[in-house]
Amino acid sequence: MEAKAQIKSKRVACDGNIAAAYGVMLCRPDVVSFLPITPQHGMVTQMYQFHTQGLVDAEMVEAEGEQSAMSIVNAASACGGRTFTATAQAGLYFMWDAFKATPNLRLPVVMAIVSREDCPPSIVVHSQQDIISAKDQGWIIIFPETCQEVLDTIIMAYKLAEDTDILIPVIVSIDGFYLSHLTEIVEVPAQDDVDGFLAPLKQMNRFRLTPDPVSICGAGFVGRDLAQCRYEYCEAMENAKQKVAEIDKAFEKTFGRSYGGLIEEYRTEDADVILVTVGSVTGTARIAVDRKREEGIKAGLIKLRVLRPLPRERLAQALKGKKGVGVIDRNICFGCNSGGVLMDVKAVLYDLDTRPQVANFIDGIGGLDISVDHVATAIDITHQASLGEPVPEVNWLALE
Repeated sequence: MEAKAQIKSKRVACDGNIAAAYGVMLCRPDVVSFLPITPQHGMVTQMYQFHTQGLVDAEMVEAEGEQSAMSIVNAASACGGRTFTATAQAGLYFMWDAFKATPNLRLPVVMAIVSREDCPPSIVVHSQQDIISAKDQGWIIIFPETCQEVLDTIIMAYKLAEDTDILIPVIVSIDGFYLSHLTEIVEVPAQDDVDGFLAPLKQMNRFRLTPDPVSICGAGFVGRDLAQCRYEYCEAMENAKQKVAEIDKAFEKTFGRSYGGLIEEYRTEDADVILVTVGSVTGTARIAVDRKREEGIKAGLIKLRVLRPLPRERLAQALKGKKGVGVIDRNICFGCNSGGVLMDVKAVLYDLDTRPQVANFIDGIGGLDISVDHVATAIDITHQASLGEPVPEVNWLALE
C-alpha cells in the first residue's frame, strides 16, 4: 500500500497514545507489530486507522502474542527495516526473551511502553513498576512529560537508535492512564520536515542480515568474544549521552522545541533543595516548586528525562552544592526499601565531594494521584533534611 499525500503541519487535540501513533507514522516504519493491551490499546487502534487511510506504508503484522510481536520486529530490524512495537506490563513480561535479545543484537528498534502497575494483586492502574523492571536490560529509556513530548521523542528515538555509532534500541516510556489518556493540543510536524530531520540516517551503512532464513539468536559468542561485545555495547551506551544532547539541539533547530537533552532543569541555579522527577508528574512538581518559592524555600526541579543511559555527569553538575535532594518514585525497588530512581541518584551523589541530604518519596503507585500538596510535602521534608533535621529517608506520601 502506498502512502497518500504527505501530511502538513497541523495542531490536533489528542492523547498520548495517539500522539505516539502520529510520531511513528511520520517516521515511515517498514514493519509494525503489536497487540492491544490496556492502557496502550488506543495507540494500536490509531496505527491501524492510519494504515487504513493510507498514511502508513508499512507491514502491519498481527501476532498471536507479544513474544511473537517482538520477534517479528527484531527480525525485520536485522534485515535493515525500520520497526516499531508497543506494549505494557504483562505484555512486556510475555515478550521478555525477545525483548532482552534486541539490545544484545544491536537492533535499533523503537518501542513504546505505556506503563502500569503489576498484577496481581492490583487491578489495571498506573505505576512505573513495569518499566523500572526493564531499566537494566540494555535499552535506552526516555520518559516524556507531555503529549507533545511523546510525539517528538518518538521521532528523536529513531534518529538516536539508528545512528551507526549507537545501534541501541530505544524505549519511549509513557505514563499509563495519565499521559496515555490525557488530551492536549499537539503540534504535528509536516512530513517533509520529519523526512529532512531523519534523512542523514539513509547515508549510514549499518549491518544487515540476508533475508534468507537465518538464526539471529545462536550461542556463538562466549568467553572473550562475549566480553568484547559487552564492552563495545557499554561504550555505545556512553556515547548515546552526547548523541541525545546533539539530537535535541538539532530537533530544536528544525521544529523549535527542546527538552534539555538528558535532563531538564527548572529554577535550579540558586536552589538549596532539588526535587528529581520522572515523567508526567513533572508538571505538577513545577507548580509545587513555585508555591514553595513564594513561601521562601529555594526549591528547584530536575526532570530526569533519560533514565538509561544514566546521565551521571549532567546530574552531578546540576546537584553540586545543593543541600537537599528529594526523589519522587512511582515504583518500588524490592529488597532495597526504596524507589528505583533513588538508587540511581544515590550513585550519582557518590561522585560529589560534598553530598546533600537525600529523601525518597513513594507516591502515585496503584493508580493513586500525585497531587500538588503531596509534592509540596516532599519539598518540605527535603528542606528539613537539608537543615540537618532528622527525617525518614523513605516516605510513603499517600500513607501519611
